[in-house]
Amino acid sequence: MFLCLDVGSTWTKGALVGPDGSLHGVAQHETTPPEVMDGVAAVSAALSAADTVLACSSAGGGLRLAVVGQERLVSAEAGYRVALSAGAKVVYVSAGPLAVSSLRASRPDVVLLVGGTDGGDEKVLLDNASVLARARVAVPIVLAGNKSAQPAALDLLRDRTVVATDNVLPDVGELAPGPARAAIREVFLSHVIGGKGLSRGPRFRRLVSTVTPDAVLSGVAALAALEDGAVLVVDVGGATTDVYSAVSTVDDSPARVVALPPDRRTVEGDIGMRVSAPGVVMEAVAERLLSPDSDLAARAAHRNENVDFVPLTADERDADLHIARLAATLAVRRHLRMVGQLGAKGATVLVLSGGVFRHADSLVGLEKALRVDLGPVLRNARVVVDREGRLGPAGLLAQAGHTDVASALLAALS
Repeated sequence: MFLCLDVGSTWTKGALVGPDGSLHGVAQHETTPPEVMDGVAAVSAALSAADTVLACSSAGGGLRLAVVGQERLVSAEAGYRVALSAGAKVVYVSAGPLAVSSLRASRPDVVLLVGGTDGGDEKVLLDNASVLARARVAVPIVLAGNKSAQPAALDLLRDRTVVATDNVLPDVGELAPGPARAAIREVFLSHVIGGKGLSRGPRFRRLVSTVTPDAVLSGVAALAALEDGAVLVVDVGGATTDVYSAVSTVDDSPARVVALPPDRRTVEGDIGMRVSAPGVVMEAVAERLLSPDSDLAARAAHRNENVDFVPLTADERDADLHIARLAATLAVRRHLRMVGQLGAKGATVLVLSGGVFRHADSLVGLEKALRVDLGPVLRNARVVVDREGRLGPAGLLAQAGHTDVASALLAALS
């Protein structure tokens, strides 16, 4: 039996999965800082004993990543696109000479330092390494630039915490996200999560194997393999809306344009059900999805001012679904503008996640509206709800090498 845990900032969730991929139970408990292991123990006690425990976490704000690169269209873009597949929230992107004040203001947990193809120009990478060596930004650095320049860069950064790995852009137009993604995960686990004051001992740091969005993204990729096509996932929360997509192959790209990784994530911090509800209405009006005189603006303002609001009437539940529909539409549109279309056929499945979808009595009207709002991307897609939260556990299982178990767990969504 596998116990898959997700320790978030608000809730700690658990799923008990059998060796055949069957879901034996789910449980949750409020996350319990400054000792999150108390919440972990409560969730574990609510489920049966497991032979293997796998855990991810986004507690303490998850992973904030800054990308420092060389050219905006090439190396910095490569670093940014790697971050799309690393479960990080990109808070800063720099191209060319680094401005330390802007980097510091973004409050990153990790800096991804990239620049140049292997054997190519070294100057900007080394100049930025020198700036980082002197800067008062005491965060770990993942060095994933020109392999020829890495020894000199490591020497400049010898007094800093640095993990060096293969170049994210070994050649023009060739993106290699895997090693940098693994290094970002290693730095997060070794140097970041233990410093967020979430637990008094080392047990929590040893327990967690990845950041939560990275686990979910691995689950989305596993689902895409089952679908043999493109998968689109929308997770609408109170403050943010996350969109994940995965395709079977990397998009074709013209020369000197960096190809996308096959799995990507974007985070919309101004679109959500409660804190960010007014942002949903504001942009929906701007994109002509909502009339300027709609009463949804007042409802969104009420939710912003009362983040614990629970809809008790059919009318209020309908309003929540309307906000959720707009949030999903806007977030997917932004995602596609950032990462491009999902192939000629669009998505084969749209997976909706979040309490507003899980607790809805019916999603028939929502599905019809989303198909109108999003057009071709959903032309051939089924729409399903991840009611039990299978994607994160499946990603944990896949990352741990239990791919068959992960696939069986996801069969209910496929």
